[in-house]
Amino acid sequence: MRDERNRLAPETIAVTAGRGGEDPGAPMNVPVHLASMYREGGAVNYAREGNPTWSAFEEAVGALEGGQALCFASGMGAISAILEELPVGAVVVAADGSYTGTRAYLGDAHDRGRLEVRLVDVADTETTLAACVDAALLWVESPTNPLMAVADLPALAAGARAAGALLVVDNTFASPLLQQPLDLGADLVVHSASKFLAGHSDVLMGVLAGRDDELLKRLAVRRTLLGAAPGPLETFLALRGLRTLPLRVERGQDNAGQLARRLAAHPAVERVRYPGLPDDPGHTRAAAQMSGFGAMMAFDVRGGQAQADAVCAQVSLITHATSLGGVESTLERRGRYQGEHAVPAGLVRLSVGCEHVDDLWADLCAALDAV
Repeated sequence: MRDERNRLAPETIAVTAGRGGEDPGAPMNVPVHLASMYREGGAVNYAREGNPTWSAFEEAVGALEGGQALCFASGMGAISAILEELPVGAVVVAADGSYTGTRAYLGDAHDRGRLEVRLVDVADTETTLAACVDAALLWVESPTNPLMAVADLPALAAGARAAGALLVVDNTFASPLLQQPLDLGADLVVHSASKFLAGHSDVLMGVLAGRDDELLKRLAVRRTLLGAAPGPLETFLALRGLRTLPLRVERGQDNAGQLARRLAAHPAVERVRYPGLPDDPGHTRAAAQMSGFGAMMAFDVRGGQAQADAVCAQVSLITHATSLGGVESTLERRGRYQGEHAVPAGLVRLSVGCEHVDDLWADLCAALDAV
């Protein structure tokens, strides 16, 4: 099935994969299977081990990522399954700009002596690979959250492999429509499916994908042991949202590019962080390994924390809220969270949705003019 899907464009895969049977009279969508147990003699005995609705979603995400997928109750469930697979004392090299939940998990594991964690700037390839000596795993985000730094994924994949470390790439920001980490050499890809994949701010789910059958089998066992099984209704909604991922990414990305250029020209903005801008430090890398620059960006408000907070309070069309990847645009000052000490105080992360770009700009511009 993977080979057949790979002959199709990602936009087509998002619409067609995971449809279930093609027999006459079969439903176009795999229905929600609300079952906690199954009759004896089948492939699955209990709902913590599998569900037909899961299988449909996993087929679609696996086809998009060019591998096989496993879905989880949350992104942290998928992250935990990967990290719990490591032996006690294993060395993990991770992006210092990783998602706060990832860093919180790694920090806790480090403090308990469960793992040895080395935080690095993954945009600095030489330093990152130097830290991979004796490492079991290299954890990368690209672009990073929220600084939008871009890692050289092919170089990191080759270097991690030479060091004997697995490479895991959090692909939440780019989505499989814009970046294919497995093709670039990664061993595993992880997503918060709550974000762009589901796309409507109504689902809490995670998913990972890879090509190593034995590793995926172990991670499926870890999902069961951790109790990180997603609900069938959430999985159905995530798959329904996935069908429009190409349209949402196209619109959000186009909006983001226009907003980035307009923000860069506004006197209240000190810096725009978006790899689609030609002068962005990550532009060349992103252009080489991504098929688009995405719908995520950040900008630094001149004057720092107070002015950035004022911008977030002033917007009315854009929603002041955490999370990202929905059809609606959201923003927040990321430095307000514990553990984000490396984030500039005036940095505002913006997830650009599908509204009309002129309406979004009018809202942003009015807020910036007011401060």
